[in-house]
Amino acid sequence: MSVLVVVIAVALLAVVVYLLSAPLRTARTPQDAEVVQAAEERASVQHELEVAREAKYREIRDAELDYRTGKLSREDYESVDDALRAEAVEILDRLEGAERG
Repeated sequence: MSVLVVVIAVALLAVVVYLLSAPLRTARTPQDAEVVQAAEERASVQHELEVAREAKYREIRDAELDYRTGKLSREDYESVDDALRAEAVEILDRLEGAERG
């Protein structure tokens, strides 16, 4: 009886290993590699845009601080702020486009 239990346990173990290793046994096609590469490129572009967004936010905060501390006149601040915010909107639009695909 114990031999039968061992044989059944080994058979079940073999089936489980076979099913779990199925994705590892499938061959990747060149098309799969292209899809993976395209996804990696999209992720890279998205990361670069997120870094640019954070840098632009930092520039906007710095300009606001410079204005509050008197380093920038009102006119200078408004022109700098308008330009920075326009660049930030452009980055956000590009980021949104990258997220859509």
